[in-house]
Amino acid sequence: MKIGITYDLRQAYLDEGYGEEETAEFDRPDTIDSIERTLQELGYETDRIGNIRQLVARLAKGDRWDLVFNIAEGLKGFGREAQIPALLEAYNIPCTFSDPMVLALSLHKGMTKRVLRDAGLPTADFAIVETEEDIDKVNLEYPLFAKPIAEGTAKGVTNVSKLHNYNELNTVCRNLLKKYKQPVLVETFLPGREVTVGIVGTGKKAKVLGVVEVILKENAEAHAYTYVNKENCEELTIIRLVDDAQAQKAAKIALGAHIALNCRDTSRVDIREDVHGEPMIMEINPLPGLHPAHSDLPILCTLAGIPYKELFKEIMLSAVTRVNQ
Repeated sequence: MKIGITYDLRQAYLDEGYGEEETAEFDRPDTIDSIERTLQELGYETDRIGNIRQLVARLAKGDRWDLVFNIAEGLKGFGREAQIPALLEAYNIPCTFSDPMVLALSLHKGMTKRVLRDAGLPTADFAIVETEEDIDKVNLEYPLFAKPIAEGTAKGVTNVSKLHNYNELNTVCRNLLKKYKQPVLVETFLPGREVTVGIVGTGKKAKVLGVVEVILKENAEAHAYTYVNKENCEELTIIRLVDDAQAQKAAKIALGAHIALNCRDTSRVDIREDVHGEPMIMEINPLPGLHPAHSDLPILCTLAGIPYKELFKEIMLSAVTRVNQ
């Protein structure tokens, strides 16, 4: 089976003049090396394609694949993660992970929370600030938390994201609107512990891989798994496997979100407890990072005793099963 691999290399975009934070979600060469090597060890023939521009050129030449292993994040717009899957769909070429609709929905945290809420799944109360005039319309009790509505890798999440009063809300929202050129998600601050749940599979065959708690060290930025904390997770955080009653409750909620949103093959669900200790979904990532030592999902699997190769075996089993139906 011939497997194409699509991805965005961080260094390629840095070489074009993009900044460090702009390219934070893109991959390192060793990530692609690990993915390709693991797929080959599982018996697949691999072909590195690259980003969407390189994919367009290959498709125009007439190249085709039985399946594309897609981890490309894209660069612009709410549909950036959906661009390659949509293009492949037009050529009737299947790919791993969720379809274009799910990828576009999940990137927009506000729309995702609306769907989750409609599905009866717990998520914090929120407001969407699209313009500076919307700041005065926020009617939620403090403390609050603000972040860009469509970013990953905690971009835009800093030590001032927790808001205690209107002045802080006004300042932070204005800054985020200006810097990220997108709406701001403002939600009730969740003070409890934070966990990440790994899911593999599709539909009724989906299952929980494990739950890890993210603990901030004393030298970390306070209140959240911020961009700085995430980029330096080895030095600033402790990530430990948990399986207590609350972790099991979070796992059940996360699996419900994966199924309700029609995620495929794998996802990572971030959950934090509210003031009453109830797990609340913060966001779901149907295109999680796959660096074997630095990305949350592989770290979770390692702690749960699941080898990197086994994770890929499960992902590919789910994807190939779908393709062959």
